[in-house]
Amino acid sequence: MSPAPFTSEVAESLAPDLLERFLRYVRVNTQSQPDRSRSPSTDCQLDLLRMLMDELRAIGLEDAELDDNGFLFATLPGTVENAPVIGLIAHVDTIPDLSGEGVEPIVHRDYDGGVIELPRDGIRLDPAEMPALADAGGHDVVTASGDTLLGADDKAGVAEIMSAVAYLAAHPELPRPTLRVGFTPDEEIGEGATLFDIERFGAVCAYTLDGSEVGELQDETFSGWEVVITIQGVDVHPGWGYGKLVNATKLAAQVVGALPAGRLSPETTRDREGYVHPTKISATPERAEVRLIARDFDDDKLAEHVELVRRTAEDVVAAAPGARVDVQARQQYPNMRRYIEKFPAAVEAADRALRAEGIEPIRKPSRGGTDGSILSGRGLPTPNLFTGGHEYHSVREWASLQEMAAAAATVVRLAEVWTAAELRSAA
Repeated sequence: MSPAPFTSEVAESLAPDLLERFLRYVRVNTQSQPDRSRSPSTDCQLDLLRMLMDELRAIGLEDAELDDNGFLFATLPGTVENAPVIGLIAHVDTIPDLSGEGVEPIVHRDYDGGVIELPRDGIRLDPAEMPALADAGGHDVVTASGDTLLGADDKAGVAEIMSAVAYLAAHPELPRPTLRVGFTPDEEIGEGATLFDIERFGAVCAYTLDGSEVGELQDETFSGWEVVITIQGVDVHPGWGYGKLVNATKLAAQVVGALPAGRLSPETTRDREGYVHPTKISATPERAEVRLIARDFDDDKLAEHVELVRRTAEDVVAAAPGARVDVQARQQYPNMRRYIEKFPAAVEAADRALRAEGIEPIRKPSRGGTDGSILSGRGLPTPNLFTGGHEYHSVREWASLQEMAAAAATVVRLAEVWTAAELRSAA
């Protein structure tokens, strides 16, 4: 199969450096952990953050600095006076649920369009089941080995920002505003932007590179809540449990089993439909904890989902005399739309940048959240752009070099767009 073309000469010129960076970054384990007691939640994230700090300084961003909470900021000075300060953001951590240690990336050059057999655990990437992969014939496809994440979520975004900034730094003749780069920890546990110093960052708006499909431009996300159900049973020796034992593990299973099966779950919802999703059960006969996430674009419906979980847990446990239940819910992130729509120039600039790269923007809401959800809610409008990574949060994760290069080139275009007089005045 003939190699797939790049979206532009800029994208093609970025590709070698981008691939080298991406392969280097995914080999660094950066798994975050829930219930963090400090930031970042894991020391391993600092390994990549320190590497990035050194690389930013080598590029010429001399002020690159890692703060006490694991946030890395740096500045590429602008070449156009009176242009606003624009932010570029990606997160370094990967999900806690699958291993990010010992990642061995594989580059499948000029992908032939067939099934990709990974060397470990019998994992197969079948284009018949993955429409995006079916469209990637001729691309240089990067996978892991089958027993770990690849880490394209969001090291593709990290590599794209790094390559684009390096390109801009090496081409001072290109018009650009001052760019602020921000790399964050702990996004995957919903904490990536809670300690982000927006004032010190100093941008009028920012962009996360944390999407997937080429052309994605997202200014709307789910609102997200986490629900934690704690069940206290009555534990006695099972040999003498008659009439006394109340098994918290069984009650936890009953709670999960009582949730809607044919609706309101990730496997039965799509588009703008919300869901409730059990993510972890830790249980003994004495005590059980069930963690769930609730998602919806509509805050009123989301509140109904949370109340359904609460009522279900209370009804199940009420039928077991002696058992007790506690249900705690906390917001993880808001739908960014209501905040971004107050600063329409952020989306307009991204739309122009995509079109300048020859990419038709895809405007659909994200069935997930990004750092931009929290940042937008805190006052920094932050739409989300694509990265070219796919099948996130699984061992089947893969990325296309051609698509990643298109994302990096879009960042280069975005810098030029923000020097336009009408956008400078809008900011």
